[in-house]
Amino acid sequence: VFIAQSRASGSHRDVEDEELTRIFVMIPKTYTEEDLREKFKMYGDIEYCSIIKNKTTGESKGLGYVRYLKPSQAARAIEECDRSYRAILAEPKNKSSESFEHDYYSNTMRPELRGNTLPFYYFVDSSGMQPEFCTFEKAETRIQEPVSKRLSVVSRLPFIQEQLFALFDLVPGLEYCDVQRDPHTNSGYAVIQYSTAASAIYAKYKLHGFEYPPGNRLTVIFLEDGNDSSE
Repeated sequence: VFIAQSRASGSHRDVEDEELTRIFVMIPKTYTEEDLREKFKMYGDIEYCSIIKNKTTGESKGLGYVRYLKPSQAARAIEECDRSYRAILAEPKNKSSESFEHDYYSNTMRPELRGNTLPFYYFVDSSGMQPEFCTFEKAETRIQEPVSKRLSVVSRLPFIQEQLFALFDLVPGLEYCDVQRDPHTNSGYAVIQYSTAASAIYAKYKLHGFEYPPGNRLTVIFLEDGNDSSE
């Protein structure tokens, strides 16, 4: 799907186009390039691995690239690797890693991340993989509505429980996803709850207006959960 969307959105590229063979992954900061290669070699022939490091300290940022020989191998790695790696197709090499890292971390989805993909940025500390939420623009941090850990999701199409759960589970801290259906309109309605308000805020920010399935925009709003939302 990644490959098809990439080709459909622009000129037809050679099958060995770097944009289709290089993936971007989140890794523990203790990983070496050898560790990275060892974890991803099962998906295909690796041309090279590289780890993004802090230019001042030389320490790993917990981010890396894996370049395969074939697009099908990169696609397989994205599909089959552990979800903790948050693997996506990387941008072309002529774009600096700092710039790509910034875009991946920013609150605007890059056009190069084609299709229904959600960019999430993670850091790794001694306790394991932890979410590091985007820094929103000041104007967008002035949330005018009461916030909570619970969200209402509405769609003109009915939801499939497993698919909606998988979508909202991309944001860490999902506690439950309750899908309901109006028998008269056949529209979709669900209640989503996260363990923290921060997760719910981020999920609403990323998924309100998100097309799922393509062509059908989701409406995501906060639901009162009975807790003090002042924090």
